[in-house]
Amino acid sequence: MALDPKKTFTDNEVEERLAVELPHWKLKDGWIRRTYRTSSWKGTLMVINAVGHLAEAAWHHPDITASYAWVEVRLVSHDVKGITERDFQLAKKIEEVVGWQPGTEPDSALEGTPRGDLRFSYIKYD
Repeated sequence: MALDPKKTFTDNEVEERLAVELPHWKLKDGWIRRTYRTSSWKGTLMVINAVGHLAEAAWHHPDITASYAWVEVRLVSHDVKGITERDFQLAKKIEEVVGWQPGTEPDSALEGTPRGDLRFSYIKYD
């Protein structure tokens, strides 16, 4: 059965799904939102660009607020004025990409950025 991309979820449904599927995301003021902590302006820009790429590819655009060491991503389906499956799916993809830590994956040839060396640190992982 195909998902209805315009079906909105109740606040209770959203909170239940977030608790299970996206525990770092919260529902506030009608938006699902997540704040990513970064180590510098460079990290902030990298998160913004990653989110921008994913949103443009998905054709579903979040609101973003940023400062030197953090980025807040907020999602809502403006056309139906509520949280839809589109919001959950884009949030999951953002979480997957921004939270990726290749140095922690088993059997990976990708080592990730050097741990503990602030010259290379750009995001603070949860």
